[in-house]
Amino acid sequence: MFRTQAADGGDELLARLGALTARARELARMQRSRVELAVALQRGMLPHDLPQVAGVRLAVGYMPANRGLNVGGDWYDAFTMPDGRVGLSIGDVQGHNIKAAAFMGQVRVGLRALASVTGDPGELLARTNDLLVSLGADLFATCTFLRLDPATGVLECARAGHIPHIWATADGRSGVDEGECGPPLGVLEGAEYPVVCHRLTTDGVVVLLTDGVVEGPSLNLDEGLRRVRRLAEITTAASLGIDELARGVMRLADTVGHEDDAAVLVVGHAGAALEEDAPYAFEGPGGHGQAPWPG
Repeated sequence: MFRTQAADGGDELLARLGALTARARELARMQRSRVELAVALQRGMLPHDLPQVAGVRLAVGYMPANRGLNVGGDWYDAFTMPDGRVGLSIGDVQGHNIKAAAFMGQVRVGLRALASVTGDPGELLARTNDLLVSLGADLFATCTFLRLDPATGVLECARAGHIPHIWATADGRSGVDEGECGPPLGVLEGAEYPVVCHRLTTDGVVVLLTDGVVEGPSLNLDEGLRRVRRLAEITTAASLGIDELARGVMRLADTVGHEDDAAVLVVGHAGAALEEDAPYAFEGPGGHGQAPWPG
């Protein structure tokens, strides 16, 4: 009798373990499917082609956070605006799930749509922010938006809580642009976004980043920005090209030990030589600035 009961108990235990194993496999399969769906959603919402504009050079790099269960919402974008200038954006949505990936698409599409109404970077961010607030979204996004005039190299910039970008010139100068910025998008109704005007000199570059490139367990933000700045300085001075610079930045991103998205957008200007002494100033919503770089 005892042996029969023990055998029955062992069979029941094995059956339970088998059911639990099957359930665990099913959950793992479902999670893999969610991650694959979110990554496909991310890639589907990123631009398939970059605009071809005389005098403007563009290069990008992107690495989705598909390690483990993390799926982020970083994006980059570049498009020709109605007035012939080039709109450039990069950003990062709070959170690491399929909801963040979907929200990223809303922000990117909103920026593009509103760019047909206003090209001013500060006003564009303000309108996008108010739109997101009115939708009652429980997520927010940081963003940098730039408007580049290919004919002159004039670059107007507004930031919404995003990390600073890097600049470098062909004569070996470089820096981190840490100008004033407004709050993240989708947080505060009526927020203002100061606009600063720069000039992108011939063969100079601007490197737009998300924090997954320069910050993680193995690297703090300041050191990460310093490394990208040095990389941009060397690559630009040696005329190695913006594609090589973008690849170098992504190699750096692969060393920071992060589980976040990583995106980079490199902007170069190959127009005619500009008058170095020509002053450029811009006044926009919430503030004004005068070009401290690159020349």
